[in-house]
Amino acid sequence: MADSLVERRSIDGVPDSERHGTAFSQFTLWLGANLQITAVVTGALAVVFGGGALWSAVGLLVGNVLGGAVMALHSAQGPKLGLPQMIQSRAQFGVKGAVVPLLLVIVMYVGFFASGSVLAGQAVGELTRLGDTAGIVIFAAVTAVMAAIGYRVIHALGRVASVVCALAFVYLGFRLLDRVDLAEVLADHSFSLPMFLLAVSLSASWQLAFGPYVADYSRYLPRTTSGRATFWWTLGGSALGSKGVPPRP
Repeated sequence: MADSLVERRSIDGVPDSERHGTAFSQFTLWLGANLQITAVVTGALAVVFGGGALWSAVGLLVGNVLGGAVMALHSAQGPKLGLPQMIQSRAQFGVKGAVVPLLLVIVMYVGFFASGSVLAGQAVGELTRLGDTAGIVIFAAVTAVMAAIGYRVIHALGRVASVVCALAFVYLGFRLLDRVDLAEVLADHSFSLPMFLLAVSLSASWQLAFGPYVADYSRYLPRTTSGRATFWWTLGGSALGSKGVPPRP
């Protein structure tokens, strides 16, 4: 692995001789992965569709924990099996039966990449003054390079992104407090069960969407890595990153 710039392990298992890292790497990876624009838009939908800010925030927290727990359990399988998540699914569904979830995952991948590319591309286009189309192309090219190089660069960028994005969202949070009266926003304590369940489902589905590939980022950990540590670091990074994005008032 060290002799090759391009990722060599695709659907095959990772041998013990190539295992490295600690469970903490899952925290920085999933924290950085969740502190992003698409998560902002997803969380904001709870309010956009009519929910109050207070109960929407509570619902998003509940959904993040519940969905994140399921997702983190899959992450804990990575060090033990050393296999990508979708290959592991063949044990539950069979080789032919796994085609059904595979097709669903492909649709999900396309949708997630499309929405992420548009939002991130617009941000890149605004920063570079090149326009939305050029921004989307640049973002897609960078993503393709990261995927080709693979595991090591993804985790390295995750460590950087976790710090940079956390600082950026703290800054944006303070800017938001300067413009919005938080007490007034949270003053509405009215509870609507449908809107609350919508908030829960939004955040839970966000977390569950990582399920089909979460073990791909933990399968290089040594086989002796604690499953409990992998679970909690993954859940902590993913849930904290997602909950760091409050619903817009």
